[in-house]
Amino acid sequence: MSHNQLDFVRHFCIVGIPKTTIETSSMSDKVLFFDTTLRDGEQCPGASMNLRQKLEVARQLEKLGVDIIEAGFPCISDGDFEAVFTIANTVKKCRIAGLARCVENDIRRAAAAVAPAGDRGRIHTFLATSPLHREFKLKKSKEEIIEMAVAGVKLAKSLVNDVEFSAEDASRTEHDYLAQVVEAVIDAGATTVNLPDTVGFTTPQEYIAMIDYVVKHVKNIDKAVISVHCHNDIGLAVANSLAAVTAGARQVEGTINGIGERAGNAAIEEVAMALSTRPEAFGFAAGEKPHNLETREIVKTSRVVASMSGLSVQRSKAIVGENAFAHSSGIHQHGILAKRETYEVIDPAEVGWGETELPLTKHSGRAAVKARLEKLGYNLSDSEITHVFERFKKVGDSKKFVYDDDLASLVNDSLDTCDGTWKMVDIQFVAGSAARPTATVQLEKDGKMYTDCAIGNGPVNACFKAIDRITKSKGELVDYNVRATSIGQDALGEVTVKVQFGNCECSKPVSGKGAATDVIEASARAYLNAVNRNISLAALAAAQA
Repeated sequence: MSHNQLDFVRHFCIVGIPKTTIETSSMSDKVLFFDTTLRDGEQCPGASMNLRQKLEVARQLEKLGVDIIEAGFPCISDGDFEAVFTIANTVKKCRIAGLARCVENDIRRAAAAVAPAGDRGRIHTFLATSPLHREFKLKKSKEEIIEMAVAGVKLAKSLVNDVEFSAEDASRTEHDYLAQVVEAVIDAGATTVNLPDTVGFTTPQEYIAMIDYVVKHVKNIDKAVISVHCHNDIGLAVANSLAAVTAGARQVEGTINGIGERAGNAAIEEVAMALSTRPEAFGFAAGEKPHNLETREIVKTSRVVASMSGLSVQRSKAIVGENAFAHSSGIHQHGILAKRETYEVIDPAEVGWGETELPLTKHSGRAAVKARLEKLGYNLSDSEITHVFERFKKVGDSKKFVYDDDLASLVNDSLDTCDGTWKMVDIQFVAGSAARPTATVQLEKDGKMYTDCAIGNGPVNACFKAIDRITKSKGELVDYNVRATSIGQDALGEVTVKVQFGNCECSKPVSGKGAATDVIEASARAYLNAVNRNISLAALAAAQA
């Protein structure tokens, strides 16, 4: 969050609202973090994760210390149900939430999915309340909306003790009507009431005014936690979330790295570090820890999410971007050397930067690789470690050192394959100024080997065409990026692609990521990764139909 944004929020939080609002929101109540990376975050185009990848993210979120993990939308598909159920059965410290519309089948499905979590299970049910949604989407009256909301919450409450209700598009809902809905669902049993800025429309002062109105006009508001869920369509998700905290909200919903639909969600790491760095600016005592996160796990969590989702982190991204604590100006460097606080308001070590070890080499054993993977936040099965170790040995033969970022890229290859997906076995290619670029690719699926070759306008294009011939896919490359994951001329190359499958204008590009010491191989792995993700998305769409 920039200094201008912070000043803007402080002005409206301290000057622009009655003093009583800040005083009545407990100075000692901690802000709960509701992580929706696995639900709203996964709705980001190309970010689809398989069950194994979701579980890896959930385990790291548990280490980070988020209070609630929204693990998915159980009724949307069997895959989502399985993911929520598995995470509820695996994660032991966080509350596990399943999303549901105010529809009986949705709610019962969510209850079944979170059942393994026991008392930590939460049903998060939602219904739109704004005039636009009432008239054009739901075609329901105000009274009918309240009846549906109350019925949904009552049913959820009969199945679990922890019920959250979201008034979808709350920021564009009439304040008096929003207050009526909130009071009714709390009476029905909701213990958390979410007032989302669903389309990223509102501003900090408007959000404060809305929450202030609800606090003052809902007589039973003390029986529920006020939550906020902000989208970043005009770049105010973090500012709005922080403004809401000063107005009394005690749950912030967001995602790691800010991923999500359209422009994304509020970035949890940014909200958390703003609260940690300036607690007094948001209604907490100086020196007080305003939340439960273990901030030293932030960078590790960011990298796990980026690796599992296939969505790279912008270099200049606050807190977790590679340039977040980089200083190129000579004046800045001199100040940092003299005293860090001159140009850094956050100690990089507090969010997990700077914790490096000696790199591994091809002589490192399986136990050393396993230990380093655990240090990086990965909890892999024996078969997955074996697969990563095999890739590690091949990479180790090609380069002197294997760094942490190299390992993270190799893990993504391992966890992005499951039953029914294509696996890279071998790739050979010929290219040169006097040769026709040709590639031969061997893939494996369900224990069977498939080999084909193709000619292209370059070795990368030839590899893609060969993969298309085997997988019966037809993808059009719309974006291609390559970067070195570590230092040195022998650095592992990590390729990220976006591929458009099919001719439907409504379809969105699918992201893929691959890594190898040879960028042609890395490109082929990235493209195959996108093919597998597209297959998963197509299966999900078919299940929803």
